[in-house]
Amino acid sequence: MKIILSFLTLGAFTTTNAWISSAKISSNRSHSVTLAMGSRAAEKAASRQKWAETRGISDSSAESSPATGFCTIIGGGRIGSLLEKGGESLLLKRGDSIPSENEGTPILIATRNDSLDKIIQECPENRLKDLVFLQNGYLDGYLAEKGLADNTQALLYLSVPALGVEPVDGITSVNPEGLTAATGVHAQAFADRLASLGLKCNVVSPEVYKPAMFEKLIWISTYMLVGTAKECKSVGQAGAEHTELVQKVVNELLAAVEKKEGIQFPEGAMERLAAYTDVVSDFPCAVKEFEWRNQYFYKLGDDLCPTHNQLLRDCKEKGFLSFDLP
Repeated sequence: MKIILSFLTLGAFTTTNAWISSAKISSNRSHSVTLAMGSRAAEKAASRQKWAETRGISDSSAESSPATGFCTIIGGGRIGSLLEKGGESLLLKRGDSIPSENEGTPILIATRNDSLDKIIQECPENRLKDLVFLQNGYLDGYLAEKGLADNTQALLYLSVPALGVEPVDGITSVNPEGLTAATGVHAQAFADRLASLGLKCNVVSPEVYKPAMFEKLIWISTYMLVGTAKECKSVGQAGAEHTELVQKVVNELLAAVEKKEGIQFPEGAMERLAAYTDVVSDFPCAVKEFEWRNQYFYKLGDDLCPTHNQLLRDCKEKGFLSFDLP
């Protein structure tokens, strides 16, 4: 699947009682902050160049990174803290409020899925269209119910092993252009921010994004499930020791989605997912966030997803699931 890949002055804030008591603003208004940001930019460029050289990749972004515009970031975890380093930002943590000011700039939601209800409910109405969803899993039905089906979404094929640690990009032997993708009005702004961090992001149309989203959903639903059912410590172990089962489930879910959604996946899905697994091979296996991940396939029934659904039942019988199956 070959997919082709703005500075606003932060004004005064008016807020609603939602997610700004402890909000942290990263800006370059003062000379000292400008120097600090310049120093950090140089360090990041050197780090990106070193990272690329160890992998035999030509990293043009190390020579010249695009200027990134202001954005609001919700969540100070591993992903949120990483994104904050990419340009002028307002970082909101639990208990902080989303400003009604700066309309038209992205609000990057770097939280778990179970925080979305509160964030959307307490977001100023004029900022709802600026919400950018970065979560794993199947969000289409949920966003449609909230009237946010056209909002910007992103598939993050990257991992941050621990807070402050260098991220691992989804650049693989099959997809050297990277697998991370974004669609929507703020997709380019998000891609620019990742580029400033030396990370790849492809800006795509909704038509290209949809099968890519399902492909990522199939990856996380398959490798985590097979790994858990077979008591593997990592997705790499699951892929290496249970290759045939992984392939069987992936192909089963690809066919199920094509039938249910009326979409067609580009050739080479299994190769793409296996190559990405090699990049994040140490990622631990666990079946979690069921309602956002495996539930989509489980509800399609045993006719379309027999192997997947039986593996879920097996995991439940063995006590490997912390939730009940519907």
